[in-house]
Amino acid sequence: MAKILHSSLLLIILFVSAAASRTKIHSINYEDLHTSDGICKTMVEKQGYACQEHLVTTEDGYILSMQRIPKARSGETPDKPPVLLQHGLFMDGITWLLNPPDQSLAFILADNGYDVWLANTRGTKYSRGHTTLDPNESAYWDWSWDELVAYDLPATLQYVSDQTGQKPHYVGHSLGTLIALAAFSEEKLVNMFRSAALLSPIAHLNHISSLLARAAIDIFLAEDFYWLGVSEFDPKGEAVAELLEAICNNPGIDCNNLMTSFTVVFLKHEPQSTATKNLVHIAQMVRNGNIVMFDYDDKDENKKHYGQPTPPAYNMTKIPNDLPLFLSYGGQDMLSDVNDVQVLLGSLKDHDGNKLVVQYIDDYAHADFVMAVNAKQVVYDPLMAFFKLQ
Repeated sequence: MAKILHSSLLLIILFVSAAASRTKIHSINYEDLHTSDGICKTMVEKQGYACQEHLVTTEDGYILSMQRIPKARSGETPDKPPVLLQHGLFMDGITWLLNPPDQSLAFILADNGYDVWLANTRGTKYSRGHTTLDPNESAYWDWSWDELVAYDLPATLQYVSDQTGQKPHYVGHSLGTLIALAAFSEEKLVNMFRSAALLSPIAHLNHISSLLARAAIDIFLAEDFYWLGVSEFDPKGEAVAELLEAICNNPGIDCNNLMTSFTVVFLKHEPQSTATKNLVHIAQMVRNGNIVMFDYDDKDENKKHYGQPTPPAYNMTKIPNDLPLFLSYGGQDMLSDVNDVQVLLGSLKDHDGNKLVVQYIDDYAHADFVMAVNAKQVVYDPLMAFFKLQ
């Protein structure tokens, strides 16, 4: 029960989200994709859908798994463009498959004629391969969401485009929205997207209202791990549990009664690891109130990485005005706070009116966009109507 409690806390705290051995890691990763515990076998084929496993190698050597649902459950082939689905923090492609087929976005899209592709970020269960590094090495975990912007997103987008011969639509949730917005702000990859749907958009984090998240940041939870040399942040690890206990002892933090229908389903598939450096980067965003690249907290280190003493900013006002965007956010979201989303929307004030759709759902919280039983009617049907116009 203690293990479940600590995993639940992690979910709520953030984003309710030797050459021989190196070769072996790569081969194990590839073999696992086709065993009984792969995403296709356990989550897709059991529901009666065809599913393909794919591997993509990033420019910096990470080997990522992707799953493709190439046709509807009826067997009908797609008559609409591909869609790339990108999960949030502590999750993987299973995010889009957790509910029954008539409530899960991946299955709904497939049954509506889309060619569906699931991304899995580096470090998650089926994306732990690398051309030269082992996940047991700290160098493997030397990344933050900057690298997801620079390497993972371009690699998966290019792969889908190469395989299908078409530009994909994109759907991101939580951290999956941040990496897309950051890429757009640098005007990278824009020509590779047909459109982008951003659910619980994360950009500014100044008003994050989750007391648990605030407590984790205030006691420098991620930084403690980072400077102690814990490079992989495993939500199921013993060291994480001990630090979470410290959070629960903070005045005003109630860690009882955390189990919900979402956390029960989520924990069945286990929260995924991420880089501790990634969590430090997110904490920096909350503390400093800005959207910049990872700050090494040392002018010389920053100069070494960026050629300047401070990390470069991601400027949301530079997102091209003609990029088709669908943004959906909720009034009960303690992570993608309404006030922070309003700041993001202020950056998009000059966006072409016929290229921007904004949806506000008063009673939706962070996980509802991927788990709510009525998400099809409330979010996914309008999302698909948006896709049809692009």
